[in-house]
Amino acid sequence: MSTTRNTTIFLLLLIVVSIGVLHAVTPTEKLALHDFYRRVSYFPIVVAAIFYGVRGGLFLAVCTSLAFIPHLRHFYHLGPNVYFSELPEIILYLGAGIVVGSITNREKQLRIKYQDLSGQLERSYKKLHKQTCTLVEAEEQLHASQKLSALGQLSASLAHEVKNPLASIRGAVEILADDFPRDHPKHEFAEILLKETDRLSSTVEEVLRFSRNQRPIPENPKLEALPQVIERVVRLLDNNIRHKNIVLKMKLSKETDHVLIAGDKMAQVFMNLLLNSCDMLKAHGIIEVESRLNAGQVEIVFSDNGPGVAEADREKIFTPFYSTRKEGTGLGLAISSRIVASYGGTITVKSPEHGSGAVFTVFLPMAYEGVP
Repeated sequence: MSTTRNTTIFLLLLIVVSIGVLHAVTPTEKLALHDFYRRVSYFPIVVAAIFYGVRGGLFLAVCTSLAFIPHLRHFYHLGPNVYFSELPEIILYLGAGIVVGSITNREKQLRIKYQDLSGQLERSYKKLHKQTCTLVEAEEQLHASQKLSALGQLSASLAHEVKNPLASIRGAVEILADDFPRDHPKHEFAEILLKETDRLSSTVEEVLRFSRNQRPIPENPKLEALPQVIERVVRLLDNNIRHKNIVLKMKLSKETDHVLIAGDKMAQVFMNLLLNSCDMLKAHGIIEVESRLNAGQVEIVFSDNGPGVAEADREKIFTPFYSTRKEGTGLGLAISSRIVASYGGTITVKSPEHGSGAVFTVFLPMAYEGVP
């Protein structure tokens, strides 16, 4: 910037000096040329005033007045009347520098003022935008609270209506289980029915707590080995997987064979994640389930090659009643997240790039003993 400024001043001074030299070498009788030089002298004054304000215009006006001296010397010998008629040109030079410079300074002040106003408007817009986002978020929270309130009333009656039939179902299954000895192939399915009946009863209680905005508080959870829980969930979803010809790949690390977790609660979490993958996948899709130990915690990864999760949805996907599917309730992942959090863990979701699948990872602390 400084180099450009110095170059501009140097060029303007060079023009002024050149005009002064032309005045000196041009004969007096060539009045038309002298008049032309006088008019051209205004150019560097006006340019300097535009670029540098009053100080620049006045400086070039003084320099131009000095360069005008050779012209005055030519006309000095023609008599006082002619000589004094040329002197006002110097005043006009100074006036031009001052007037144009003043206009430039005024324009600069207005430009700075408008820039400040523009900055204030931009800050006001950002503040208004932020307040609008806060208002929209508060409205969404109010809407969710209203839904939770309605769900609380519904779940209270639902818990009463569902629990009694579940108790009857459990009793019937216990009678049927007595007909099959432990070595009978169908005895395993009877046990699965009993476990799932208990889990369903617990899930009803979980929805009831969730609707009241309470954290899930398991009491004396039954601890099971991590691979055993995952395999049980896979068996329960076998029909869903075979219906779509989905390829399920299991990569369970040997290090996690002795990791104990709350079987019923974590089975609910794993089932929600696997069901989401099944729902999002088309025929012949791929699901991978992987377990590993890493940095003092156990990681259970559920990945698929479905459409993935858009970046805008990743922050809201664990929010109650938020679902990317029309038929979704928006409660499965929200409840799963709370269950995992109650045991000191977290669930994350990522999608390497849109259309490349979704990766849900459940993190549980290694110190985990099944008690929240």
